[in-house]
Amino acid sequence: MFNSVTFLVILLLTLPVFLVFRPAKYHYTLALLVAGIALTTAWSLSVLTGAEQVKEIALFTPDAGSRFVLVIDELSAFFILVINLTVLIGFLYARGYLEPYRIRMNGLRFSIHYFSYLWLWLSMLMVVTIRDGLSFLIVWEIMALSSFFLVIFDAEERSIMKTGISYLIQMHVGMFFILVAFLLVQEGTGKMSFDALGEYFAGHRNLPLFMLFFAGFAIKAGFIPLHTWLPEAHPAAPSHVSGVMSGVMIKMGIYGIVRVLISMQSDLLVTGVIILLVSLLSGVMGVMMAIVQHDLKRLLAYHSIENIGIIGIGIGIGVTGQAVGNPAMALLGYSGGLLHVLNHSLFKSLLFFNSGSVYLATHTRNMERLGGLMKRMPWTAVLFLIGSLAICGLPPFNGFISEYLIYMGMFNNLSGATLYHSIMLVGSVAALALIGGLAIFCFAKAFGIVFLGEPRTDNAAGAREVRSTMIIPQFVTVALIMLIGLGSPLVVKPVFEIVARTWNLGALPMVTGAFTVNLAQISLAGGIFIVLLTALLLYRRYHLARRSVTAGPTWGCGYTAATPKHQYTATSFAYNYNHLAKPLLQTRKEMDEIGEGEIFPHQRSFVSHSEDFFRKVLIDRPADWMATVLKKIAMMQTGQIRHYILYAFLFMLLVLLLAMLNIL
Repeated sequence: MFNSVTFLVILLLTLPVFLVFRPAKYHYTLALLVAGIALTTAWSLSVLTGAEQVKEIALFTPDAGSRFVLVIDELSAFFILVINLTVLIGFLYARGYLEPYRIRMNGLRFSIHYFSYLWLWLSMLMVVTIRDGLSFLIVWEIMALSSFFLVIFDAEERSIMKTGISYLIQMHVGMFFILVAFLLVQEGTGKMSFDALGEYFAGHRNLPLFMLFFAGFAIKAGFIPLHTWLPEAHPAAPSHVSGVMSGVMIKMGIYGIVRVLISMQSDLLVTGVIILLVSLLSGVMGVMMAIVQHDLKRLLAYHSIENIGIIGIGIGIGVTGQAVGNPAMALLGYSGGLLHVLNHSLFKSLLFFNSGSVYLATHTRNMERLGGLMKRMPWTAVLFLIGSLAICGLPPFNGFISEYLIYMGMFNNLSGATLYHSIMLVGSVAALALIGGLAIFCFAKAFGIVFLGEPRTDNAAGAREVRSTMIIPQFVTVALIMLIGLGSPLVVKPVFEIVARTWNLGALPMVTGAFTVNLAQISLAGGIFIVLLTALLLYRRYHLARRSVTAGPTWGCGYTAATPKHQYTATSFAYNYNHLAKPLLQTRKEMDEIGEGEIFPHQRSFVSHSEDFFRKVLIDRPADWMATVLKKIAMMQTGQIRHYILYAFLFMLLVLLLAMLNIL
């Protein structure tokens, strides 16, 4: 009773954010967040520690016909912790990020923003805890609406409002698929609930219903080709919102897919192959499209698609392991995918916060207009470098641990696999390795172009480090990244237990014990590397402190560049790659070619673009066709009353004709 009343009080206390005085709005919202996070984290820990197997909190009296009951099992508890962590750090970062907006925006805009932020957090909590289908759809809609208002925070720009509307439309398309899937469950079982899936799957083919759920949840998650909202919405939203949307909101799609998979009883092999193929496409195409981006936040958005692909690869390996009766493969695949949900929420939110710091300092996200920021924003540069190394899956950071589990899920099961399964596993290993290599290439470009070299514009030259209120929350994220990377057994062992109990895989002590030892050795090696590196840097500092150090120009291979224009740009850095991948990425250049007879060329501009093929085919072309049709239909709007009377008369004749023919 106490739990439900407390949660309902928190829900009701979100309304006074509109009434609180403007200077206190942030602190009021933060206090509400902290109270709610403390409450829900306690719920999660009580389940994860074994104090309660499943925790149920009825928000309203069930006798009144309400089905708003929060059901927390180990899977829900894990996602609650990920949500709470990212949302809290994001809001702490927001205090400094939103400061410049206070000058030109009134209190109502901030009230709407804080209210929407609170309800995005609350709706995500309810998405991962509500089992009733109708209640789930309601909170799923609240999540879409609250995130929509967060995306259009800076809606003075028309493009941002257009992006927000496009995002909202696509979220409703996804909701349509989920609604149809729940209606089929209700028709087959008489109940509209996740809990009824087991009964439905026992008496029907599993694959058709799963594909309906998968289509709806994959739009939210951003799997290719259902990703087209994601590269537009993330750059449009404020950076703390982008961090939360990429870090946890898109994972609600992953949660939905996993929740359905738990109940599946047949068609597992074909389901696993489908998830694996879609995930491989998402991972490879996501990182390929990220490399050619010039907008820093758009680059990070495409990397969200890549990492959703990596999570999907882990889940696909897990489903395949179940299908072929290999519990070790299922355990490693599911565990790697689930752990990557947490890891990605950390390093991707960190990178979005970094990009927000860069934007505030330089007023641009275009990498071609940046450069030399490491001297001017050293803390931001170091934080971005750590996030980059983590997202590339390099040790001793957290991204390596989850990808290692996924790799081991594939490698350790090659020996007993059939020919077709071996081909699938080897192809998956190669694709995952390609994703990692391209990610390193992409972030070498991003870090080098943004932070190294000389400033390309006056804005970059005048950049200064952001305030400490924006830096300190990011160090909390870095500490967690390092904790998972260096103390991986502490995190991986509980994840193994969650997966084993959720999918009834058994204890598997040989597998969990062996990999816990392996991870402990990897973490130890990473710790030794960091200690040696730190010792080397301290010795260097001690050594140089005893000598006079003179500064001079950097050796430029016989020629020192006279202008930043002689540096690599984001385009030139990836030129060879861009040339090879042009058929897939559809890149194009806009420039005037220099004629043979043009001895003294006039000033020219060069711009390159890459088009998202899937967006062009699935969104732009149908939208253009519909706009053309509507323009033609608009010719009927003559403004003359006799024409409108004629339309009504023709409609009645049509109805009469159809009735006479027994069509109606």
